[in-house]
Amino acid sequence: MVSVDGCFIIDKPAGLTSHDVVARVRKAIGEGRVGHTGTLDPFATGVLVVLVGRATRLAQFLSGADKEYEAVIRLGYATDTGDVTGTRLKPEETFTAETQRTQSFRREDIEAAMASLRGRIEQTPPMYSAKKVEGRKLYQLARRGEEVERQPVLVNVSEFAAITHNGALLNNNDDKTRDLKVHVVCSAGTYIRTLAEDFGNQLGVGAHVAELRRTRAGQFKIENAITLERLNELAQLESLEQMLISPDATLSSLPALQLGADAARRIVHGIDLQLEGANGSSWTSGQAVRLRNEDGQLIAVGIYDGQRGTVHPQVVIVNA
Repeated sequence: MVSVDGCFIIDKPAGLTSHDVVARVRKAIGEGRVGHTGTLDPFATGVLVVLVGRATRLAQFLSGADKEYEAVIRLGYATDTGDVTGTRLKPEETFTAETQRTQSFRREDIEAAMASLRGRIEQTPPMYSAKKVEGRKLYQLARRGEEVERQPVLVNVSEFAAITHNGALLNNNDDKTRDLKVHVVCSAGTYIRTLAEDFGNQLGVGAHVAELRRTRAGQFKIENAITLERLNELAQLESLEQMLISPDATLSSLPALQLGADAARRIVHGIDLQLEGANGSSWTSGQAVRLRNEDGQLIAVGIYDGQRGTVHPQVVIVNA
């Protein structure tokens, strides 16, 4: 099979880990170099950015992109994982029996609780997460019944709003719990499970995430995603290029420089590029820049040094 270089936007199904998705993409396209840029929990669905071939070297320039989600927050009890897959916690482990009852929440109370969690806030990473503490993944410790101290992390929640249905804010469930559907836009590294728990804390009731769907990661939207089944079909038809995003388009949010043959040759050999004229005049030091050859193909990503007026080839994706 011909080498595949670029990016696929996969609509991850529930029940698979992000690693499972990578393994299935690898098998479908016959390419060993496959990776993703942002983990989704197994129960979650939606946008998973999967890099393949030489484009796997570009992950560092995508992993910090902001994310967008639709989620269902279930009010009534908390779980040990913060989501629907976890074990229900007893009321005394979270709130008293009186406050645990899902009373008739007023719209203004819900809005006030959401408003308190918008903007730059601190989050404590959940024990059931892939975050590492002293080289150990938290979820591995949690499964052994261990709990370790985690340092709060500063994140940015730019949007946190309720999604109403026929004017109704909350949906009543048979078990006396109530569901609130929400829309969230946040920085990379934000835990929606923690956001749901903190939201419940503001209302004085246990809460967890019942459903979670990522609708955007950076520039990549759910409308452009394909299922694993569709990816398999395209691979069988040898038509992967229909949905493959080129390495250059994958980083289209970055500024670009078109290079002549000599400059391109120097870049792929790891030699800094001295900028001339107005090139780079609007950039700040540390800016990542796409470096293209005469055919408009991405050959490297460089980092701009404002003091020296140079671009250093940080990652080269073509052979010298």
